[in-house]
Amino acid sequence: MPTRLFHWLLVVLIGVMWWSAEYHRMDIHLLVGPIVLGLLLFRLVWGVIGGSTARFANFIRGPRAAMSYLNGRAAHVLGHNPIGGWSVAIMLLLLCTQVGLGLFASDEDGFAAGPLSKYVTYGSARKLAHNHHLLFNVLLVFMALHVAAILFYALVKRNNLVGPMLHGRREAPAGAAGLVPASPARFLIAAAIAIGVTLLLTRWL
Repeated sequence: MPTRLFHWLLVVLIGVMWWSAEYHRMDIHLLVGPIVLGLLLFRLVWGVIGGSTARFANFIRGPRAAMSYLNGRAAHVLGHNPIGGWSVAIMLLLLCTQVGLGLFASDEDGFAAGPLSKYVTYGSARKLAHNHHLLFNVLLVFMALHVAAILFYALVKRNNLVGPMLHGRREAPAGAAGLVPASPARFLIAAAIAIGVTLLLTRWL
C-alpha cells in the first residue's frame, strides 16, 4: 500500500506541477513542490526499510542480471525485474534532481523562488531554474518510455502491470518468493523522516 500510494500520488502531483508551471501558477507550484519532495524522501527511506518488493536491494541488480533477463534466463521474481528495477532507479534519480534544482531556482523577479534560493546568487538561481525547465523535458521522455514499456508488457507479453499497482494483488511466479510486508512502525518511521527533512529544507533553513 505505501508504494502504491506513493506511485499514484506522484503521478497526480507531477501533472499538477506541469500545469502550474505551464500556466504560470507559481503559487500552486511552490505549494505542491514540497509535497513532491516529501514523497520522494519517503520512497528513498522506504527503499531501505520497506516491504520486500519495495527495497532497492531486492530489485536493483548488476549488468549481468539485466542481460540474463533480456536473454530470458533470469529467475522469476514477484516485484520489479532487473530492467524495471533500473528504470525505477533512474526515474527516482531524475525526479530527485528535478526537485533539488527547484529548491534553489528563482524566476526573473525573484518573487517565485525556491526555499533555498537565498543561499545562492541570483545568477546561479536563474541558471538552476533554466536547468530545472530543461530537465523536465528529459523527464517527459523517460515517462513516455515508462508508459510504452507498460503497454508492451500488456499487449505483447500479456502481463498486466497496472492492475497490481491499483489493487495490490498479484500471483507469485513459480519459484518466486512472496511479498514480505513491512510493519506499520516502519511506515511511521519513513513518514516521520520524510516530513522532518522536508520541513527542514523548505521551512527551517
